[in-house]
Amino acid sequence: MTCPLCRLSRAFLPLVGIVGLVAALAFHAPQAPSKKPSEPAMTGSSQPSVFVVDDVHSMALFRVQHMGAGKFWGRFNDVSGEVKYEEGKSISFNISIDVSSVDSGNSKLDAHLKSPDFFNAVEFPKMSFKSTSANTLGGDRFDVSGELSMHGVTKQVSVTIEASRIATMGGKTRAGFEGTFEIKRSDYGMTYGVEQGSIGDQVRIIIAIEAIAASS
Repeated sequence: MTCPLCRLSRAFLPLVGIVGLVAALAFHAPQAPSKKPSEPAMTGSSQPSVFVVDDVHSMALFRVQHMGAGKFWGRFNDVSGEVKYEEGKSISFNISIDVSSVDSGNSKLDAHLKSPDFFNAVEFPKMSFKSTSANTLGGDRFDVSGELSMHGVTKQVSVTIEASRIATMGGKTRAGFEGTFEIKRSDYGMTYGVEQGSIGDQVRIIIAIEAIAASS
């Protein structure tokens, strides 16, 4: 007499073999590579924003030694031009200053500063600075090189620029910049008082600029 359980086992053996074969093939089949999350599309390099100098809130200061003693300060009130700036990445300047806007706080001294002894405002009514290159110094500081034209002479200078911040108030976007550098007056043909030592040759210049985005 044949065992019923044995007959049932023999009936299921082919089915078990098929299931095992399918499982083995599935296990050893090459796996499709997992799909990576989509990456953002690359965009073109951004362009620096153009800022137009606000002549009401911009100025150039200068400091020179007087009579071998104190350090005398003066300023130019009329500053114009534009700045191209991309935060932390690039900066360039094209700045013009009206020599007749020199302001020492004394009208007689102002007249002397505008005379041929110093800036000669009639013959050279403008001074300018146009940058040619800029290197980042980290953060919002830059080492900017460019051409300073004054008193009929153009020379290369290096200016340390600090960009303060960009802010939008009153419907306009503004940016602030401050630059410091030194020159010799004699390099620009202004030698009055140098040989006698009554007025120093070395001059420190600070230019403070507030500019408004051209798109504002």
